[in-house]
Amino acid sequence: MTAVIAAGGASLVLNRGLDDLVAVALVAAVTPLVAAILPGRRVPQVVIFIAGGVLIGPHGLGVAETSDIRLLSNIGLGFLFLLAGYELDPVLFRQRPGRLALIGWMISAVIAVGVAEGLTAAGYIKDYVPVGLALTTTALGTLLPILRDNKMLGGEFGRYVFAAGAVGELLPILVIAVFLTQRGQFVALVSVAAVGLLALGLSAVPWLVRISTTQQLIREGQDATGQITLRWAVVLLFVMLAVASRFGLDVVLGAMLAGIVLRTWTRRVSMDVTGLEHKFDAVGYGVFIPIFFISSGMTLDLKEISQDPLRLVIIFLLLLVVRGVPSMLVYRQAMPRRQRVEMTFITATSLPLLIALADIGQHDGVMLPATAAALVGAGVLSVLVYPLVAVALDRSAPHPPAPAVASPPEITGAASGGAPADPVHLDPDTGPPEPTT
Repeated sequence: MTAVIAAGGASLVLNRGLDDLVAVALVAAVTPLVAAILPGRRVPQVVIFIAGGVLIGPHGLGVAETSDIRLLSNIGLGFLFLLAGYELDPVLFRQRPGRLALIGWMISAVIAVGVAEGLTAAGYIKDYVPVGLALTTTALGTLLPILRDNKMLGGEFGRYVFAAGAVGELLPILVIAVFLTQRGQFVALVSVAAVGLLALGLSAVPWLVRISTTQQLIREGQDATGQITLRWAVVLLFVMLAVASRFGLDVVLGAMLAGIVLRTWTRRVSMDVTGLEHKFDAVGYGVFIPIFFISSGMTLDLKEISQDPLRLVIIFLLLLVVRGVPSMLVYRQAMPRRQRVEMTFITATSLPLLIALADIGQHDGVMLPATAAALVGAGVLSVLVYPLVAVALDRSAPHPPAPAVASPPEITGAASGGAPADPVHLDPDTGPPEPTT
């Protein structure tokens, strides 16, 4: 009898979890249709995911609970940061884009310390470390599909975006791992070092598979039913997530390191890199990443926000001032004013780490529920507003003139011994020509 009751209880829990998963999958499937029919500029799907999560979550219609999909949500978070780490080229940190990105983040960190201490002294917040750190983050993983769809990641400007976004995610993750932990800072540092050494060791694995037979096996099994490269990439992600969790670190650190290791693997082993990237887009953005954002929306307490909407507005504006505005100073010699303004709004966009920091603050029992809700709400608003402003600025830029009809051979520059002049991209704010992005 006891076994029957236990089996019935397990079946009930399973059915509840499947019902929640159906609701989440429905939101994910409907989102592209909603985004396509909304009037005006295209709303990022991330925002619709979160809005759908609010609708079906416990603070909305109450048809789904986050506890039943927590594991899938964490896997989605892992995929998001794995793809961000995969896009990161470590060489950038040894070049000008990386150096300027580090300087910009340090300026933001100094400003954030002062702002957080001021808000704490005024009694507006209690958990000043997560709030101050939140103001220094950039949502590179969230920005990538938006900027890629609008062709804003090419050329030199794209290199600066990648560097600034990577620094705005990686450094806050390291600070979270060291300072926002239940263990001592020394133990946390040792844990970070251990996970980093593991990632470094995994990066050397391709040197062990240079045998022609192994490479042939990879090439033959990377498509069709084998999918060997995708499966081993998923194993890498799960290993790094599990190791980071076992060491008491946030899983996003393990996910981003997994992405960096995966980039090393694909560059050292002969494989179809483009095909693998398409597979990750399909698995990540098609399945798991939407679950993470929808689950995040399910935790958003609109009642708390409605009781103190000014708190959300203040954090939303502080993201722009603390994280974005330093770009106007840092990149003054690297890009024209219009692109610096674009970079200001791009770097001020933040969301996944705000969700993680709100969870940490509430778990510590120090962060006010209104502040946690305002952090997530400000992140959602930043994803809705700031990238669209950057895209609008990019689209409003003057474009190079269309190529003229070819002249007869006897009067062309090539025929007369001269080289044809390349069209230039003139920026009305600066005068001198700038490279197109």
